[in-house]
Amino acid sequence: MIENLDLSMVNWARATFALTAMYHWIFVPLTLGLSFLCAFFESIYVKTGNQQWKNLTKFWMTLFGINFAIGVATGIILEFEFGTNWSNYSWIVGDIFGAPLAIEGILAFFLEATFFAVMFFGWERVSTRMHLFSTWMVAVGSSLSALWILVANGWMQHPVGMTFNPDSARFEMHNLWEVISSPVAIGHFVHATSSGFLLASLFVVGISSWYLLRNKHKKFALRSITVACVFGLLSSIFVAFSGDEHAFITSTTQPMKLAAMEALYTGSSGAGLVAMGVPNPFKQPGDEQDSFLFKIEIPKILSLLATRDFNGFVPGIDDLLYGNTTHNIMGVDEKIGYGKQAVTALGAYKQAKKDGDTTGATAALEVFDQHRAYLGYGHLLSVEHAVPPVSLTFYAFRVMVSLGTFFILLFVLYLYLLKRGTLERNYPLLLLGVVGMFLGYVAQQAGWIVSEVGRQPWAIQDMLPVTLARSNLDTGTVMTTFFLFLLLFTALLIAELKIMTHQIAIGPEGE
Repeated sequence: MIENLDLSMVNWARATFALTAMYHWIFVPLTLGLSFLCAFFESIYVKTGNQQWKNLTKFWMTLFGINFAIGVATGIILEFEFGTNWSNYSWIVGDIFGAPLAIEGILAFFLEATFFAVMFFGWERVSTRMHLFSTWMVAVGSSLSALWILVANGWMQHPVGMTFNPDSARFEMHNLWEVISSPVAIGHFVHATSSGFLLASLFVVGISSWYLLRNKHKKFALRSITVACVFGLLSSIFVAFSGDEHAFITSTTQPMKLAAMEALYTGSSGAGLVAMGVPNPFKQPGDEQDSFLFKIEIPKILSLLATRDFNGFVPGIDDLLYGNTTHNIMGVDEKIGYGKQAVTALGAYKQAKKDGDTTGATAALEVFDQHRAYLGYGHLLSVEHAVPPVSLTFYAFRVMVSLGTFFILLFVLYLYLLKRGTLERNYPLLLLGVVGMFLGYVAQQAGWIVSEVGRQPWAIQDMLPVTLARSNLDTGTVMTTFFLFLLLFTALLIAELKIMTHQIAIGPEGE
């Protein structure tokens, strides 16, 4: 029962999944973006017939292959964890969550894997155009794979296209298209994939800049930088626009996440966006303390982002927890009351069915149907439990946005100096390009912290709290797997870095 829950086990399970996901996302965005850059490079080779573009393509393709292989290994472990540490989750929502994962494996991964072999081993075995087609199919397959994974994640953020079956106590899908076309799912896909394109562009620029700093492979580096900067600039601008749209969607589907992103406790009309600040670490929902120790705010911009109206009302954490009758907001405290009624009615329905009491079952089902929308809230441990970690979400969001702005400026500077022909002599900018490659990974991880930490305490938003999604394991077992995975993933990361740095030191063929 939830009352006897071992929270230490849940926290270790969370930590294990977070560890696996963060390691996995080191490899995924580079795979997404580098696959398209390889396709662009090879397209230029086919168009021009210039052997140097072929050598360039093969070099970046080698790095792509190394990254792809280790990304697959961590991804498989990530999916297995749903059946180990989160078996209740798999049982309750497996009918819905399993569908996009199955489609990803059957359609996207097999498409990607089939043409992957041709792309790597078919240079002298198939025609030039067939090889180019294979490279593009790997790029398309990578994005299709991401689509289905992010559809599944988007459904966790905003569950649609399903209904709860009181007889089986499971959520069941009734409209696959509604799951796929959810604005949250689409928003996740376009934002995550475009950020992958951005990261890969930074990766190519960073390594190429390192070659220029070492005065090696100049033509190769300048060609790579030119394509990567154009792709990166377009991607970074798209990331900014898709992020803005995603924030707007979040304001309606996950208002508590948005409030945590801004450390906004008291809602207001014409709310300002905090450009920088330090949230009060001692602030608690409902108390009278100031939300910030220090902040610089841009007036009315948060209302514009959240409501598309400079004077729109943005609810704060207190409004969402305790309700706001003026703006017709039901508080979490009231939802928990309805949720407990739903839980009680569901138990009574199951017992009446077991006893053969048709009249009692019908009456209990009627009560359950009145409150089924709040079923998940009936399992929350307290009202305050509905608040995600505010400071972590707040800081992660600002790291992501600040770095995203920096990347746009970086690409613009690179393209400007490329046009002037002075890039290879600007050592401070080249050094900044190398650093920018690592900052790209920081921005990626910060983005996922906002997405996943900001969703807590929900495994499925408003439907299934994390505490109910766990497996019935003891803390020691989960702790053991955490440290085993930590050693395994660290070893894989070290192996990739060693192989990649060795390949980078060798440099492109033919130069």
